[in-house]
Amino acid sequence: SPAMPLFSVPKEVAVGTAMLGVAFATGLLAGKRRAPRTRWGPLFGMPKSSRSIMGKSSPLWQYILDHSLREHPILKKLRLLTADHPWGNMMVSCDQAQLMANLVKLIKAKKVIEIGVFTGYNTLNMALVLPDNGRVIACDINEEYVKIGKPLWKEAGVEHKIDLRIKPAIQTLDELLAGGEAETFDFAFIDADKESCNEYYEKCLRLIKKGGIIAIDNVLWSGRVLKPRKDDLATRSIHHLNEKLLRDARVNISMLPMGDGVTLAFKL
Repeated sequence: SPAMPLFSVPKEVAVGTAMLGVAFATGLLAGKRRAPRTRWGPLFGMPKSSRSIMGKSSPLWQYILDHSLREHPILKKLRLLTADHPWGNMMVSCDQAQLMANLVKLIKAKKVIEIGVFTGYNTLNMALVLPDNGRVIACDINEEYVKIGKPLWKEAGVEHKIDLRIKPAIQTLDELLAGGEAETFDFAFIDADKESCNEYYEKCLRLIKKGGIIAIDNVLWSGRVLKPRKDDLATRSIHHLNEKLLRDARVNISMLPMGDGVTLAFKL
C-alpha cells in the first residue's frame, strides 16, 4: 500500500485535531442496558457493554460531563424523549454529538451528510451550528424514529437546514454524485448498518472536499473488533474498515475511544 502522507490539511483542521487529544479520556462503551442515569440523564452509545473506559458510574466521568457539556435546551428535550424509546441506546452519546458539532463549526461547514439519523439528536446538534444557508442531508430508512425529533427540529428553528431522505443511504449518495455534488461537502457522519460501512466511506470520500472530515461511528463495536467471529459480518466489516483506514493514504485519521469509538478521517 502507498506510504502514509505527512499531515497536510488546512490550518483550521490541524488546530482542531490537536485539540482532540483530550477526547480520548472521555471514552464510553455504552451497552444494551441503559447506562446509569446521572445529572445528564442516560448516556448513549451502541451495543453491548455498559462499562465506560473509566468504569461504570465513574465520578471522573461525571466530572467530565459536568464541566464540558453545553447542551441546548431542545437537544436535552430530544435526548430525554429518546431515552424513553425501546431502542434509545442507539443514540449517539451526547458528548460525542457535541464534538461533531464543534468540528462542523471549526471547519466552517455549510454542507453535511449524515448516514443514520435515528431520532435526529445528532442531526439537530449539527444543524444548530450551521449557517442559515447550510444544510444537512440526513439519510435514514425508518421515518418512525425520525418523527420523534422532527417537531423539535422545527421548534429549534433549524428545520429548513435539514434535508431528510427516507431511502437507502447508498441510493442518496449515488444521487448526490450523479447530480454533480462530488467534493462539495464539508463533513460526513456515518452511523448506519455496519455491513455497508466501507461503501458509505468510499462514497462519502468522493463527496467530501479536501480538508473535509468524515466521522465513522462504532469503530470499537463494544470491543468485538478485538476478535471478530467468522459469522459476525458487522464486526468483520468494521474491523476491515479500521485496518483499511490505518493505511489509507487519502486521509489522516484519529481513532477516539469516545462513545462506542469514533474515527475521524481528514481528507487530504
